[in-house]
Amino acid sequence: MKTYNVAIMGATGAVGQQMKEQLEKRNFPVKDIVFLSSSRSAGKEIDFNGKTFTVQEAKPESFEGIDIALFSAGGSVSEKFAPEAVKRGAVVIDNTSAFRMDKEVPLVVPEVNKSDLGLHKGIIANPNCSTIQMVCALQPLKEQFGMTKIVVSTYQAVSGAGIDAINELKTQSGDFDNAKNAEANMLPVKSAARHYPIAFNAIPQIDQFTDNGYTFEEMKMINETKKIMHDDSLAVAATCVRLPVVTGHSESVYVELEETATVEQIKQAMVDAPGVELMDDPSNQVYPMPLMAAGLDEVFVGRIRQDLDNPNGFHLWVVSDNLVKGAALNSVQIAEALIEESII
Repeated sequence: MKTYNVAIMGATGAVGQQMKEQLEKRNFPVKDIVFLSSSRSAGKEIDFNGKTFTVQEAKPESFEGIDIALFSAGGSVSEKFAPEAVKRGAVVIDNTSAFRMDKEVPLVVPEVNKSDLGLHKGIIANPNCSTIQMVCALQPLKEQFGMTKIVVSTYQAVSGAGIDAINELKTQSGDFDNAKNAEANMLPVKSAARHYPIAFNAIPQIDQFTDNGYTFEEMKMINETKKIMHDDSLAVAATCVRLPVVTGHSESVYVELEETATVEQIKQAMVDAPGVELMDDPSNQVYPMPLMAAGLDEVFVGRIRQDLDNPNGFHLWVVSDNLVKGAALNSVQIAEALIEESII
């Protein structure tokens, strides 16, 4: 079996650590691996497949001889170093928003649009975590019945905002009476003028607001869904909310189909969909929840109902670990698909 030299950019972050774990778990054919970070984290040690590696400060020459570079260190870092990696022969799989809407860069969820990988020019973008789990669940419906409209409300975990946000949630969660006045420095956005406690709370803002009243997170879901599904005519609306959950994003999704379908047909489509697991037995209170999805690979779907007023409308509840399938796993699956399709 051919093996590959791999680099992880942002190796000490939450997603970088998950990327390392997914490479190990899935027995990815690694010849050699390099862990890269900013100067602040350089020098730390990481164990991989029984060996200990020292994290190196990222420099352009760090990518010499690298075949596949997994990036998750922020958009500005990707913009700086991804082209340098490509110059040196690496294929970059980028987990930031830096290249997602670039017309020259494929935006890929392997279960949905693996064929787009052949269009890459050195960089492949990993979609937003919320987008990934939604399109995994909806693509089978679009293929079988056609789809005209998606309305999604997300209930997103604080891990999507980083380790500091997780720590802030834990600190604030001790006392409900004091939560309103708890110190808050991270959410909804670290760079925002105002911050709110997340413990015992729900914050209807993820990322900054755009001129149209939607947040950048919501616009990511809207635009990325259309790009991945190859359908600019698809109507998509999103509302993204942060909840006091550590790991696992949940989504309430409403879809309108072109053709008539039954709830049983929708359920069967979920059973047949790659990477999706149906959890839908309301009479026994079986449905997906972020706590049980944490650490797992699958996208879980339940609470499937036909709309009471529109026979072609259906409601679904979609849950997945945002750090696993929503980030690290999808990146590694892209790398696996490059090998499977003989693209690299």
